[in-house]
Amino acid sequence: MIDPSAASPGPLPTIPPLVAFAMRPLPLLPLQLVLGGVLQRIYRRNPAIFDRLGPHARARFGIRPTDLPFAFVVEAKPPRLSVVRDLPPDVDARISASFANLLALLEGRVDGDALMFSRELVIEGDVEAVLALRNAIDDAQLDLAAEASSLFGPLGAPARRIFEAARGRVIGSTGQGEQPR
Repeated sequence: MIDPSAASPGPLPTIPPLVAFAMRPLPLLPLQLVLGGVLQRIYRRNPAIFDRLGPHARARFGIRPTDLPFAFVVEAKPPRLSVVRDLPPDVDARISASFANLLALLEGRVDGDALMFSRELVIEGDVEAVLALRNAIDDAQLDLAAEASSLFGPLGAPARRIFEAARGRVIGSTGQGEQPR
């Protein structure tokens, strides 16, 4: 669900090209391990999340942050996330947007239709599978800061504060007095 009170007042920031260029030589495996752990955690907490995909449960989604030098391949069954330099040609659907817009979409903070109409979000391939994925994500009401910080055990609380601060800088914080999901 989209929470209009938390929506960004304008275009979200992009990663500066110089920063993206500096990230190019970084190894992808550590990022893949962390994000794979977050995906597994989301799946354990919401085991029915991928059931919403219905006939698209075996679809492979290629997600390309337009301002980063890598992309993601997400599979629902079994839940798996791969970090790649370039998307393989055999994904069922490709989703492209800035990193901030992708994060905001995952947390239901922006309207995907509005992003598509403004051409800030591009979807290619099996659009029906992407709509099923969007509905599954909306139903899960994800809080990525909470999910990622849960991987840090006893350091989870300080990690969550860091993730929430970073999220606030990138996609905006939750509304005044509102508790994060």
